[in-house]
Amino acid sequence: MTPQTITASAAGTWTLGDRTVNRIGFGAMRLTQHGEALTPGAVPRDRDGAIEVLRRAVDLGVNHIDTAAFYFSPLRSANELINRALAPYPDDLVIATKVGPGRDPSGEWQTHATPGQLRGQVEENLRQLGRDHLDVVNLRIVGTGSLAERFGALAELRDAGLVRHLGLSNIQPHHLAEAQAIAPVVCVQNMYGVGASPEQEEFLRLCGEQGIAYVPFYAIAGEGRTAGAGSGDSDQVRAVARARGVSTAQVRLAWTLHRGPHVLAIPGTGDPGHLAENVAAGALRLSPDELAVLDSLRRTAA
Repeated sequence: MTPQTITASAAGTWTLGDRTVNRIGFGAMRLTQHGEALTPGAVPRDRDGAIEVLRRAVDLGVNHIDTAAFYFSPLRSANELINRALAPYPDDLVIATKVGPGRDPSGEWQTHATPGQLRGQVEENLRQLGRDHLDVVNLRIVGTGSLAERFGALAELRDAGLVRHLGLSNIQPHHLAEAQAIAPVVCVQNMYGVGASPEQEEFLRLCGEQGIAYVPFYAIAGEGRTAGAGSGDSDQVRAVARARGVSTAQVRLAWTLHRGPHVLAIPGTGDPGHLAENVAAGALRLSPDELAVLDSLRRTAA
């Protein structure tokens, strides 16, 4: 079976609140430029090519797109590309965005939003996407301090109908408990992938027990983070990929999806070929022996 014949439905589904999504989604961060994402001065990606990738993703059954107003580069905004490519939006499409961080027009990061500034960030996402409400808004956290005041501000926007569901990004378990005392949390976005720490594994398990979607970022790139996947693949990952005749990125995505039915993937790319491969990873079923080999990397990871 070639990647082009496999759709996102092969990965199965999960729910984000009252919305059902295929477990293979799409991350929009890499749509706006070539090279390391979110770096000031990087070369903008071809607009028509980015629009083509978004439309192809939906054609392949992707109905969960992760984005943010701070995903932009010179000349390109991920949200506006999504709007141009996909509006009027399919009824089953769920667009999740993030608030909290901010970037000035030059691309430099600014101080994280105060509770009072979060409404402006939500409204900016609404404007760019051309929506009257946002399906999912994730509050991205830096540090270990309280999120109560900021999450409470988003809960008020949810009550006002501007936001359908709330999630959290880059958090620790105590943040989740603090947020749940304020409003329901439908998803947690955290860094996670092959070689995850025991603490990361425990948090993933906790989310599963509570029916909360766990949405890894950098599942392919790993420690390469925004620079993308590179030479960081272990011999074990390469061996599984060779034996299956697939890419190491597909092995990493498949392993991630094996971690539980509540785990969603949001790999990002600006390349149609890589998009098809990422979607096809949802149909890759690793054997118990292959999973054991990849799991062993977690136990030996620093």
